[in-house]
Amino acid sequence: MARVRRKMIEIDEDKCDGCGLCIPACPEGALQIIDGKAKLVKESFCDGLGACLGDCPRGALTVEEKEVEEYDEEGVIAHIKEESPEMLEKHLAHLREHADELPQHHSHAGISACPSARVLQWEKRGETVSGGEGGQSSSELRQWPVQLHLVPPHAPYFQNADLVLVADCVPFAYADFHRDYLRGNAIAIGCPKLDDLDAYIGKVTQILQSSDVKSIKVVYMEVPCCRGLVHIAEEALKKAGKDVPVETVMIGVKGEVTETKV
Repeated sequence: MARVRRKMIEIDEDKCDGCGLCIPACPEGALQIIDGKAKLVKESFCDGLGACLGDCPRGALTVEEKEVEEYDEEGVIAHIKEESPEMLEKHLAHLREHADELPQHHSHAGISACPSARVLQWEKRGETVSGGEGGQSSSELRQWPVQLHLVPPHAPYFQNADLVLVADCVPFAYADFHRDYLRGNAIAIGCPKLDDLDAYIGKVTQILQSSDVKSIKVVYMEVPCCRGLVHIAEEALKKAGKDVPVETVMIGVKGEVTETKV
């Protein structure tokens, strides 16, 4: 990983007494107590914003600018999901609050260290081009992010929207996904087999409570584990106390619509 000059937490081990108060205060899960002292798990996990500073009673933590590894947001999320999945929502809230302060990747494009957490919404540009031989269809996507762990519940694209919850294999199996399910809709994607179902239920509940969603369409694959996405929608509706029309669509592994229920 490339090294850049940026802000980074510094730990004075002479002052640190290993109390551990800084551990839950770090939204990235970048700190651990090792051999009785606070240690940085990995340079690329620290965003340098210093959320942990106020929780150290010994004043052992400071923020300094130095040459270290780039901040790795994707790596942080993978680390949190593996080690402390219950902290994921706290981390995402931290990202939303400090989106403009996060360290920048030093790339030729100047891309933010966490483009996945930066909310974007745009209007459709141009007309859809025929996808015939030699042709190309334009994307129907009008929002960012799309991953269910990353979408903010209060994102403007959810307001009064028709929400489509999509298993992340569907767009690969169903050729006309953009035309039939994405066009004009808000979207959130996830994998009910590999991801945290409870976290997904909580996120969809928050979306329903915050955004006056008009309808929900769940598009999932025919494999048994994928039906967990329907369960997520049903449980979120119960928790949110909402009466919203729900339609489910099952896509076969060969790309055909095999079942639709309203």
